[in-house]
Amino acid sequence: MTHHNSTSKSTPLFLFNTESRRKEELIPLEKNHVRMYTCGPTVYNYAHIGNFRTYVFEDLLRRTIKFMGIRVTQAMNLTDVDDKTIKGAITNNVTLNEFTEPYKKAFFDDLKVLNIEPVEFYPAATDYFKEMIELIHQLIEKQVAYKGGDGSIYYAINKFPRYGCLSHLHLDELQAGASTRVATDEYEKDNVSDFVLWKAYDPERDGKIFWESPFGPGRPGWHLECSAMAMKLLGPTIDIHVGGVDNMFPHHENEIAQSEACTGKQFVKLWMHSEHLVVDNKKMSKSLGNFYTLRDLLNKGFSGIQVRYMLLQTHYKTQLNFTFGGLDAVKGSLQRLQDFIQRLFEISNPVSSGLVQPALEKTLNAFTQSLCDDLNISAALAAIFDLVREINGLADGGKVGKLEAENTLALFKRFNEVLGILSFEPQIEGVPKDLEEALAKRIEARQQKNWALSDSLRNLITSRGYVIEDTPDGARLKKT
Repeated sequence: MTHHNSTSKSTPLFLFNTESRRKEELIPLEKNHVRMYTCGPTVYNYAHIGNFRTYVFEDLLRRTIKFMGIRVTQAMNLTDVDDKTIKGAITNNVTLNEFTEPYKKAFFDDLKVLNIEPVEFYPAATDYFKEMIELIHQLIEKQVAYKGGDGSIYYAINKFPRYGCLSHLHLDELQAGASTRVATDEYEKDNVSDFVLWKAYDPERDGKIFWESPFGPGRPGWHLECSAMAMKLLGPTIDIHVGGVDNMFPHHENEIAQSEACTGKQFVKLWMHSEHLVVDNKKMSKSLGNFYTLRDLLNKGFSGIQVRYMLLQTHYKTQLNFTFGGLDAVKGSLQRLQDFIQRLFEISNPVSSGLVQPALEKTLNAFTQSLCDDLNISAALAAIFDLVREINGLADGGKVGKLEAENTLALFKRFNEVLGILSFEPQIEGVPKDLEEALAKRIEARQQKNWALSDSLRNLITSRGYVIEDTPDGARLKKT
């Protein structure tokens, strides 16, 4: 097998940069090392499949970069202090930590179920207040932040000429100098205004939840949290920052404004955003009854790997339409791949035909080229299914040797470093002894043309969840 570093040297990885609106080659700031920040969950509820669409895409990106021989250091934040978590804690009459802890735990459980690789850092906002307060100090010193009439600290966006660079909104087309202020964490696209960096304590709204600071009691704004954590963990300039398309404005726009006004350096070289997930072509919402968490799907009998495959197979810049029909179809695709792997384990033919190796090399090349074209996952998967068809055809004609089967398995393990959807456990859970005997009796019955007995033995076998498969080596039983 060709080793992957030989592939990566010749194939540059191109990714679509939201800010420049074009595909750019990924050239890490530090040779062979990418620093990446991804917006994680707000832990006020269980994450839904729309959130996981983004997390699976980020996992595909991470695995692809590693597949190309580049080291990754990634931080994924947990937003445990914002409007939603505070409201939840007050409503349930518990501390903030008591409220968010179960959702943090659930999030990590869900990542495991979806086979999403653990990243290097999972900073929680509540652990970085020192850095956040320091960042506000610097912004006040540089005169891009000021104290509002309500006692909160705001960022003056007219002091940052690049504001709007990511979402391509222009200040002058909106309000001159953006004289309004917003104190909420999330706001509408047409509401370009000075945003809150430190939210002054309001007993009515915040209950007992506040922190002391040089600016008075209160808490940091959501946008500030990510800037402080990203720069603390990854440095003033990071290679890639990723999130869902709904994070682009105002959240990511505000991160750029805060970070760059503070350091005077470019905050992020390459911004990437995944599109929305819709259900049966409708926006997912609780009121429409089409809102699903990962747990809902597991309770309906789907596996984490099936859900992962479904979230993975649509290009991240395309809206993903989730349907249960689509999830059923995914079951079939995964089964085809697992049957193929099982078949490779069973090939014992000592003679190689020499036809397999060129097919493997062609497929590895197609798979790599596809991923390097802005993660073109559908083309990468198509290349794999073409290979399955080709090798199955050769195997039907006895043209795949044991060594070739092993090389094919090794290549599928490489593919799986990126896809994370395959299992390589040979199914040795043997067929029950009485069914093996029934199969032998049936073969005998057929030779004696005793069709009635042959049929009843076949019915016994199928009733137990097996089918009889005719192979060049004779009939065998296969679990359905």
